Amino acid sequence: MEVTARAPGKIILAGEHAVVHGCTAVASSIDLYTSVSLRLCPEDEDTIKLQLNDIGLDFSWAIGRIKEVLSHLGSPFSSIPTSCSPETVKSLAALVDEQSFPESKIGLASAVYAFLWLYTSILGFKPATAVVSSELPVGAGLGSSAAYCVALSAALLALSDSAKLDVSQKGWFSFKSEAELVNKWAFEGEKIFHGRPSGVDNSVSTFGNVIKFKSGVMTRIDSNMPLRMLITNTKVGRDTKALVANVLARKSRHPDAMCSVLNAIEAISDEWSTIIQSHAVDDLCLSANEEKLGELMEMNQGLLFSIGVSHASIETILRTTMKYKLASKLTGAGGGGCVLTLLPTHVSGAVVDKLVEELESFGFQCFTAGIGGKGVQVSFDHSS
Repeated sequence: MEVTARAPGKIILAGEHAVVHGCTAVASSIDLYTSVSLRLCPEDEDTIKLQLNDIGLDFSWAIGRIKEVLSHLGSPFSSIPTSCSPETVKSLAALVDEQSFPESKIGLASAVYAFLWLYTSILGFKPATAVVSSELPVGAGLGSSAAYCVALSAALLALSDSAKLDVSQKGWFSFKSEAELVNKWAFEGEKIFHGRPSGVDNSVSTFGNVIKFKSGVMTRIDSNMPLRMLITNTKVGRDTKALVANVLARKSRHPDAMCSVLNAIEAISDEWSTIIQSHAVDDLCLSANEEKLGELMEMNQGLLFSIGVSHASIETILRTTMKYKLASKLTGAGGGGCVLTLLPTHVSGAVVDKLVEELESFGFQCFTAGIGGKGVQVSFDHSS
């Protein structure tokens, strides 16, 4: 039997940077997915294979070799996820180094470490083939590593003895009680990528919809508003740690002014969550709410510019979308990364096509995505 799990990416709708200083932020799932297909093989095949389709990398390990290096893993499955120790990371590095990893792709080694560790921790040393494909760009602030860890954890748990899933179900279906366990394992995988992640990205990817978070406390909220965004990837890499440090330095130089800016961003986050939870009684009400969200996005972007996290590429996108009277803001760390543009229901497909054509002429990459959809889902293929 083969299982496929798919997990959505995420965007920050409001509150980035301010959240580091104890203010509220609002994050949402997007309907762009990372999928992991996992097929257990007959015992005599004796290999674990990983195919990363989008980057054209294939890996294969003899189970005997994995047992030799990771003998302390693969013990009876624990329902309480444990962290990957620094010693285990060294062992994983030895397994990856044997695979002649191309120098240009070395930044993706963490994805292979996370695969080997999650696989052996959850399924032990059973032979299998895992195939990964994704609609999410890597390193653009759309939660690609979290979606990968969530989809991988979900596929592994679906084939483990710990998840009591109805394998006869057809089509995509969501985890129920097991979702929390998927989220915990995915968070441990995220630590391999990021050291000390906030846990927001994997939570949004696991549970879907919208999450409000402040000072480490996450609250799941149900959006009652069908929203579409154009997501434009500047393809400009950014150094999140440096951007966060620069905001902190600016705050130390201008404490009163920066305190006011951060409080204003928090007010925007709170208003965002109130609006998307409200029920629009008719199209006129929906249109008014979309207009309010557009204004909040413009205010938020102005405040983010004022704390020094915009970038020339982001400003180019803002100037372009402004010509179409559409509201935009950066999402995530800034300094590059992605920009969100609200697509109100009245905007025609022809207008969006024209805007995308213009943005792509600058070398940017565009996606349209629905906001606040379902979290991780699985599907069983009975034909294999």
